[in-house]
Amino acid sequence: MGPIDIELLKKIVGPENVRDNIADRYVYGADASVHEATPHVIVRPTNTEQVQEVMRYANREKIPVVPRGAGSGMCGQVTPIMGGIVLDMKGMNRILEINVKDGYCRVEPGVVDDDLNRALKPYGVFYPPTPASSLIATIGGEIANNASGTRSVKYGAARDALLALKVVLANGECLSLGATTRVAASGYPLERLIVGSEGTLAVIVEATLRFVPIPKYRCLGISNFNRLSDAGDAISDIMASGCQPSMLELVDKVAITAVNKAEKLGLPDVEAILLFEADGMAKESIDPEIEKIKSICEKHGGFGVEYSYDEKERARIFAGRSKLFPSLSKFDDRLASTSLADDMAVPFSKMAEAAGKIHEIAAKYGIVMTAYGHCGAGCIHTKILMDTDKNFQWEAAEKAVAEIYDYVCSVGGTTSAEHGIGLSKAPAFKKEKEAALELMRGIKRVFDPNNILNPGKLMDAPDRWLVATPLRYQIVE
Repeated sequence: MGPIDIELLKKIVGPENVRDNIADRYVYGADASVHEATPHVIVRPTNTEQVQEVMRYANREKIPVVPRGAGSGMCGQVTPIMGGIVLDMKGMNRILEINVKDGYCRVEPGVVDDDLNRALKPYGVFYPPTPASSLIATIGGEIANNASGTRSVKYGAARDALLALKVVLANGECLSLGATTRVAASGYPLERLIVGSEGTLAVIVEATLRFVPIPKYRCLGISNFNRLSDAGDAISDIMASGCQPSMLELVDKVAITAVNKAEKLGLPDVEAILLFEADGMAKESIDPEIEKIKSICEKHGGFGVEYSYDEKERARIFAGRSKLFPSLSKFDDRLASTSLADDMAVPFSKMAEAAGKIHEIAAKYGIVMTAYGHCGAGCIHTKILMDTDKNFQWEAAEKAVAEIYDYVCSVGGTTSAEHGIGLSKAPAFKKEKEAALELMRGIKRVFDPNNILNPGKLMDAPDRWLVATPLRYQIVE
């Protein structure tokens, strides 16, 4: 890669949409992970033609291009480890069509999740994946990482809402993939290949998404458990019972302690809390579901069970879960919450065992970890709470992460449930998918022969890329 022609880029997208000062380059060098690297320039296109022109130039000169949404990823997906161009897609943020009759909408990749749902609400429908970062997360980023959220147990992830895509390839060619129909069997479903590709195959410039009716009723409940294993047994039974919860969330003791300390919620001093929700258009169909889930929880030692249809009461019940993530650093004033082993998926029957194993491994290496998440979808989120001033704590954390992912794979789980791979989980991902890595590299070469789209990620990511930024963490030997 030679010098980047900044003036040419300004001609393509306008001088106001090109940034190469050190401050902007620093900001765009990191996402919500612990990783950082500095790009050469930030380019913000506002239409597909500009994306095509940028990609033609970059491909010709073999300049790395990293497509970026809101930068809310926790694993370093958009960290530009080879420099080059960060393609900020937030300038393409138009909702192009809401087709109620055929049940889909067309949006540009920079549309923010919450903004889309505000636009859909008057039609009585919603786009369901909705991750916790929906206030800022963009649709393009959600598709690129196959994001989901608390209601994924019923409504699925980004891939389940995707009908069609328009993408720009590395050579600047624009392709339309998929169809606006709910069913299609016309050759390879290439639009699905883009889902979860983390910007390594193409640049998403338009997405066609299906939406679903907003439920008229929602009932949210909570159950306390003195033993984590009992909560795990309840999870397995609920999912095997024929119930269709719209939410099933696990919160462990570390998270409960942190939330109580940070928010003074007065949650009970127990090993685990389950939150469960059922929704639908008729209350008569929800009541039996909720009663069945309540009965299963109590069968496995659950107590203090309560539930409500009232919006304010639901907000009160869910407060501990909704405030969990920002509360974790309050668990101990000496410890900071870091994202390394950030999420994984295991079979329903292994949820409690996995949570217990996470705590066991953390204790072995002298760190604290929490285990929580969308247990109805088999998703466990973790955060490592450690003294980030100490280099030996980072080393211990890396060893713990490797051991946790070895366990996850041994029980039939997978490296990431919804947050993607990026850099943090690349070693575990490559170990899990070892037999398929060359096939993945072959697919990458077909889409991107010059390897300019987010190079050095997924199957080509380095085995170790743990760079703690001085601004966030000061490592002391």
